Amino acid sequence: MPHSYITRDIEGIVKTSARQFPALIITGPRQSGKTTLLKHLFLKDYTYVAMDAPALRLMAREEPDMFFQNHKPPLIIDEIQYAPELLSHIKIMIDKKRSLAGQFLLTGSQVFPLMAKVSESLAGRIAVFNLLSFSLREQFGSSMPNNIQLLKEKVLKGGFPEVSLKKGINLEVWFSSYLQTYLERDVRQLRQIGDLGDFQRFLQLLAAFNGQAINLSNFSRDLGVAVNTIKAWISILEASGQIITIKPFYMNKGKRIIKSPKVYFLDTGLLCYLSGIVSVPQVFKGPLSGQLLETIVLGEIIRDFHSLGKIPRIFWWRTSYGEEVDFIIEDKGKLIPIEVKLSAKADTKIIKGLSSFCALFSDKIDTAYLVNLASEKLILGKQIVSMPFFELINKPLLSRPTL
Repeated sequence: MPHSYITRDIEGIVKTSARQFPALIITGPRQSGKTTLLKHLFLKDYTYVAMDAPALRLMAREEPDMFFQNHKPPLIIDEIQYAPELLSHIKIMIDKKRSLAGQFLLTGSQVFPLMAKVSESLAGRIAVFNLLSFSLREQFGSSMPNNIQLLKEKVLKGGFPEVSLKKGINLEVWFSSYLQTYLERDVRQLRQIGDLGDFQRFLQLLAAFNGQAINLSNFSRDLGVAVNTIKAWISILEASGQIITIKPFYMNKGKRIIKSPKVYFLDTGLLCYLSGIVSVPQVFKGPLSGQLLETIVLGEIIRDFHSLGKIPRIFWWRTSYGEEVDFIIEDKGKLIPIEVKLSAKADTKIIKGLSSFCALFSDKIDTAYLVNLASEKLILGKQIVSMPFFELINKPLLSRPTL
């Protein structure tokens, strides 16, 4: 029995762009729902082809003219990274009918190498979007109950549609299979890796440092591989939508800022699997629990950016004196500082970092937020508000235009 469709926040901007651009592409990790989204919105008016089918892929690569004789636009082309040769032909076809919108709708699972080819062939002709696994807001329809037990269950499962929607699924088997498929298909295609075992150990080590500043030299020493290899592996994970690196925020004033990036996984289910968290009682237990809640908050904010067709501009801030703010959002010329705490407390010690940041950049800040598990919203200072986690989930921070 097929699962019911869950509305995605990105739908509005995708439909609008399909009426404005000759082509659009949706990138993102495997199994995030890219194909389902395009089919749900457009299939009744489009022909659908998948490039992971060997016969179609061979025709697309060796005889692209024949491919388009058999598959005419308007056309959905799934997994375009397997047949990048089509992009130059798509450009020619678009240029012949430049004013015609929505001719080609593409999906792809490998952001960096794919987008280099897209930019080269279709610059100015294509709208680009990124679709991650479900946000909590998408799963609950802006009405997630204030229920910690339910939150733990959702964190353990993560947001991949099959895991989220299918009852009784064996999470360990699913994520193990996902990881093996990902390693074999994406990792080997993006970079020739001799020993996938080393890469798997790297994934587990990276999960252990989720939400922390990454020291590449330490990783290199612990794994016995070169620093440049570690950099390449991080790029692979970013390219395929598995992690995001958060760079430090700094301007030419204030205290000296530490410049190491932080790494966060983009799906909590995969993070839990790699961290050995296999049951609900384990969620939010142990020394990295705070970073797990940070991961959830960051994931919701990143998905907000993507649902508006924006590139996420999110940073972190720490001074040499130890003052820190988990996330600094840049949007429309303003800064939104956010500190995340896995508690219901809200006192001056907890907001020390927020207070220092607001003092330095008060002219660019409307409101700074302490996101925690409190039950009600509180004003903690001139620009600082304590926001309950569940309120943040149900109401996005980024303003959304009327489409």
